[in-house]
Amino acid sequence: MIIPVRCFSCGGVIAHKWEEFNELVAAGKEVAEALDGIGLKRYCCRRMYVGHIDLITEVAPFSAARL
Repeated sequence: MIIPVRCFSCGGVIAHKWEEFNELVAAGKEVAEALDGIGLKRYCCRRMYVGHIDLITEVAPFSAARL
């Protein structure tokens, strides 16, 4: 749903780089280049971005705020 604030494995803070990563990927960079560009070097932190599926737009219609 929302990118985790910290890496599950090493505990490094990663959420603050999510928007910049999305901008680089949207600009046409490869995922590996974008991850290098934002400074994610550890493979555990990189997998948090590569394996993330953004589901917030699918879940939002069912939120309590809409009731």
